[in-house]
Formats: sequence, structure tokens, C-alpha cells
Amino acid sequence: MAARALWKGSISFGLVNIPVALFKAVRDVRPRFRMLHAHDRSPVRFERVCIRDGRALAWEDLVKGYEYERGRFVVLTEDDFKAAAIEKTRTIDIVDFVNAGQVDDRFFETPYYVVPAQGAERAWGLLREAIRGSGRIGIAKFILREAQHLCAVEAIGEAMVLSVMRFADELVDASPFERPAVEGLRPREVEMAKALVDSLTAEWNPGKYTDRYRENLMKIIKAKARGRRATLTPDAEPRQAEVVDLMERLRRSLAQGGHSRRPPKRRPAKTHGRKRRHAA
Repeated sequence: MAARALWKGSISFGLVNIPVALFKAVRDVRPRFRMLHAHDRSPVRFERVCIRDGRALAWEDLVKGYEYERGRFVVLTEDDFKAAAIEKTRTIDIVDFVNAGQVDDRFFETPYYVVPAQGAERAWGLLREAIRGSGRIGIAKFILREAQHLCAVEAIGEAMVLSVMRFADELVDASPFERPAVEGLRPREVEMAKALVDSLTAEWNPGKYTDRYRENLMKIIKAKARGRRATLTPDAEPRQAEVVDLMERLRRSLAQGGHSRRPPKRRPAKTHGRKRRHAA
């Protein structure tokens, strides 16, 4: 079955307007569960109950409130939300093109594919190549699901990708978590740590990283559905959390697997698109 567009409109920069559609670029593959009654395994229905009088409420009995102090609320009506809403448009309006390497990875959220509408392929292709050749990404705003979003438009491979972004005030200040001056580091320790990083260097291959927990859970689910018991491969011996001797741990890490892999030759970084996001 062909993928269905979740948004249709146009992407604009300057006086150029290109009809496009957005398609999901990621999918949720985690298993979903429902709450069941343990006695007879019937699905459970959750009700909306008033905390004060304990009565179950219908949807028409509910209003939206903002808690400005503990236990004190301001009620907002549909007219309030309409008054706050900006003009609804179907346009991804690029307002700036910025250096790809200047954008912090923490700003990025969900990616979508930007696909040209019929007849707009040439204009779409020109924009993609212009973005690719410039080494910049377009910063835009658009409305999705009744809310305005900041987003980035970039060329990745042969695709054009729009990534929903966080606004600046959504990021938590990092200064309380920074440790700018770590004392007591010896040059020899730093060199051994670098050697360990080099020994573990590999080419990026996203397919090699899998969710073992989800795989095991699905094996258990499928086995139980057939009335059987799942056979799971045990994990490797867990690593100890405490640090007894940092130098000794580095030596042991290098001896166990570090030197068995030679670091690949360094390749020059590609200039198109922004810097790649950190792999968790």
C-alpha cells in the first residue's frame, strides 16, 4: 500500500513557491500493550473521574485549564485558542539559510520526507541542489496539527528532509551540567583513552545496531501465543560500574578488543548538509 501524505502544501523561499507533500521518515516499531483485567483478560476502559466528587464525566463536561498556581486554574475557551492562533497557512516558509555546522543537534526532533507534487519536480530539484551545494540548511516555520513549528530543510542523499525543531526556550540550559575544568587528568591517561577510541573506530552502519530488548520481547510474545517458552540468548557478562583504576581499565579494554581492530583511514567529511546528529 502506498504511503499517504500527512501534510500537503508548498515550500517557499523568496518569491519561489513549490507544491510539496510531507511523508513520515520514521516509524514506531515498539510493541504496544493494553491493560487487561487479570481475572478474565478483558480489556480495561479508563474513565474521566472528577477528583473532588468522584463522578465519572462525559467529554462535554470537560473544559481546558492552565494551572498557574498549585490547585488554581485559568479556564480557556475555544474563543481564547482562536484569538491566540496565528493565520493558518499551508506553506513551509523558509526565512533563513544557515551554516549546517552551527546548529546544535539538540534542536532536532522528528524528520519527514519532502516530496514534490506532480509538475513541481524541477523546482523541487533546483532547491535540493541549491541547498546541497551551499552546505547550508533552510530554517522555516509551518503549521502542523494546529500548532506552529520551527523546522529545518536539508538535502540528505537524493531526498529532501524536513526536521521539526525545538524552539530555543525548550532547551534546558547546559551550564549546570558542564564540567569545564576536570582536574587530575594525566597525559598518559588521555593518550590511552584516545587509543581506545581509535581502536573502536568503525564505518557508520546503522543496520548493525539493533534493539535487543524489543527482539527478545517479541520472541517471548510469539512463543507465548503458541503456548511455548521462548529460548533467549544470554547477554554478555555485565560490566562493573565502579572505577577502581582508570589506567588499568583502559589497558584491559585495549587488550581485550581494542588492538584487534585497526582504525579505518580517515575520509574527508562531506560538505553538503548539516553535521550529522550524534548516535546515542
